[in-house]
Amino acid sequence: MLRRTHRYLRTAGALALAGGSLLAGGAPAGAAASIAIGPMMVSRFASATQPLTQSQCVAIFTEPCYLPAQIQTAYNEQPLFNSGITGAGQTIVIVDSFGSPTIKSDLATFDSQFNLPAPPSFRIIQPAGKVPAYNPNNSDMVGWAGETTLDVEWSHTIAPGANILLVETPVSETEGTAGFPQIVKAENYVIDHHLGDVITQSFGATEQTFTSQQQLLSQRSAYFNALAHNVSVLASSGDTGAANYEFDGTDLYPFPTVGWPASDPLVTGVGGLQLHLDQNGFRTAPDNVWNDPASICSQPCAGSGGLSSVFDRPFFQDRVARVVGRDRGVPDVSLNAAVSSAVNVWMSFDGLTGGFYQIAGAAHRFRDDKAGGHGYVDMTKSIARVSSLRSARRSL
Repeated sequence: MLRRTHRYLRTAGALALAGGSLLAGGAPAGAAASIAIGPMMVSRFASATQPLTQSQCVAIFTEPCYLPAQIQTAYNEQPLFNSGITGAGQTIVIVDSFGSPTIKSDLATFDSQFNLPAPPSFRIIQPAGKVPAYNPNNSDMVGWAGETTLDVEWSHTIAPGANILLVETPVSETEGTAGFPQIVKAENYVIDHHLGDVITQSFGATEQTFTSQQQLLSQRSAYFNALAHNVSVLASSGDTGAANYEFDGTDLYPFPTVGWPASDPLVTGVGGLQLHLDQNGFRTAPDNVWNDPASICSQPCAGSGGLSSVFDRPFFQDRVARVVGRDRGVPDVSLNAAVSSAVNVWMSFDGLTGGFYQIAGAAHRFRDDKAGGHGYVDMTKSIARVSSLRSARRSL
């Protein structure tokens, strides 16, 4: 879930434009691949016909990629499925700017390929206003369409029996307050009308990009509303390690920062890990902090974490006070997200070559209360400059 950079990049010269030549069997040739950075994600085109296996990804990209069954095994979901715990009777609310014009057909193709049942209900609403018509020449819309597809397909993978409610908003969320008024309006609508049980948010803005602490705090009404109605809210912690983007969306702050709403005590902040799995989804090594090298990413690609410059430590972090001190620490949990442990996604909207992609930055999409480990093991690298953060709090 990379921050929104509004641009597309290629890496290491070995990665060519999307739509490169494919082998007869559907797997891409070694030199035909692409990597693109869009709203909070990294994606690599893989095949127009079939998902890549783990060994194929290693041969082509030098890094593994995973299928739904592998991730389900890694997080020990089968015992839950066997006991009837599939998300049935619950509704996952996925909030994304713009959405995707092909998301329903893309999910159907994804489900068919991986033998997943269709969700009992899949609805799309736009309670904050009509979303502008999709424009394949608008890289921001293309990026959000990819983000939406990742969110929907992999939320469904982890909770295949749950209903899905996709909430599309008409203004792109970037840094500062941009897009948040519409997001808050949409989320309050969902909560007031009892439309969902958990809200997942694939976006965030660096705390320091708000002009004042009050400006940030004024956007919290949906989270108080969710608390009053027993609705869980999740948010991604970011994909640039201890650094996060400044207001221009290009430069990184020269001191540790964290993003909001993941830093909000009313929200569960979800960070990123790298998984090491065999073909059956069993671990070959312990999970580690997501921190991909420059040979894979041309800009920082790492699980974000650190200390809030706005919020004090909430009561539920008292047990890790030795790590976070008096500040709210981020993230709360961490799950698979690394480019070097990407997952398969099917996308077919205009603006890219239709087919299977390997996408990273997926940690915050996984909704399973029994899955994943605490993220504080990787937080220590992000909190060395506590004085800088406390100074930032005073400046907000």
